[in-house]
Amino acid sequence: MSESTASGNHPPRRKFLRAAVGGAAGAAAMTVPMVSVAQSPIVLKMQGAWGAKDIFNEMAEEYVKRVNEMAGGRLRIDYLVAGAVVKPFEVMDATSKGVLDASHGVPVYWYGKSKVASLFGSGPINGMDAPQTLAWIYRGGGLDLYNELLQKIHLDVVGYFVMPMPTQPLGWFKKPIKAASELKGLKYRTVGLAADLFQAMGAKVTQLPGGEIMPALEKGVIDAFEFNNPTSDMRFGAHDVIKNYMMGSYHQAMEFFEIAFNKKKHDTLPPDLKAILRYAAEAASSSNWWTAMDNYSRDLQDLQTKHKVNVIRTPKAVFTEQLKAWDVLTKKMSDEDPFFKKVVDSQLAFAKRVAYYMFVNEADYRTGYEHVHKTKLPSA
Repeated sequence: MSESTASGNHPPRRKFLRAAVGGAAGAAAMTVPMVSVAQSPIVLKMQGAWGAKDIFNEMAEEYVKRVNEMAGGRLRIDYLVAGAVVKPFEVMDATSKGVLDASHGVPVYWYGKSKVASLFGSGPINGMDAPQTLAWIYRGGGLDLYNELLQKIHLDVVGYFVMPMPTQPLGWFKKPIKAASELKGLKYRTVGLAADLFQAMGAKVTQLPGGEIMPALEKGVIDAFEFNNPTSDMRFGAHDVIKNYMMGSYHQAMEFFEIAFNKKKHDTLPPDLKAILRYAAEAASSSNWWTAMDNYSRDLQDLQTKHKVNVIRTPKAVFTEQLKAWDVLTKKMSDEDPFFKKVVDSQLAFAKRVAYYMFVNEADYRTGYEHVHKTKLPSA
């Protein structure tokens, strides 16, 4: 008698046993807890070019926070303040060489490698403000030129630009500057092409990172300085030493943070993490601006009311002489370096239409402010 005949309508014994064993194994597997092995995050070590108390550290941390939260534990940036690994002017080199994975600084801090670097953060006046110049970087071909510069001078980084900075003040002076001639012989701190500009106007320029400004002032290495904004300047304690703060200048009418990553390290990341690094820069750009507007405006008021600082609008005569000096300097550097000229020409072409649109279209906000607040603003 066959097995199938003996069992009638019941399934064959061996098949049943196999099914029972398989079912038991499946049930047992279902009772075993699922063990998840968490991947360690990719950690990037980033150093800023800013002292611990500078508001620029807070702005760097706004970028880091956005990256870390969006990366969902797969990537983490550990942020270090200036001097933790290298000096402020060395962060770009350290990032290129892999000593750091990333840096938060400004191009003018490494313009000693190429003066073209300053065109991406502190160049000749062309009619554009910082937001318009940032548009040139991301929509007008500026980023391609920046990457071309990096290749020319063998910097192995991937860089993003963040935070279109407001015009930087002429700076802090023991006596108010009433004419450009009063800059002659003055020991003055600035950086980048602004140093060339003030030297052309007769000043004796020293280039220093922010954290070294006040010690240099106290030692008499410099007589006057500019850094960037009322908040940073107040945190430095400028008002404890000097009481004349002159607002407005053409020496750094626009600037940006430069967030750089070691290219080899950057290129090993998966596409979605690379996208987070880039788009977090765009998000931080807005956040930095909002932080700046809130703090810079409040601290300018505090400098005036609490610290009795004499806030003065830079005289128009100084602006005029700066323009003349820029004309000479830009021509000289363009004649000496075809790539410098290439970048300047690209900016001018973009500025001619973008700045034109803004000037023709913009409301007269100054008149509106004076009308609504019944306040006469300082004039040049």
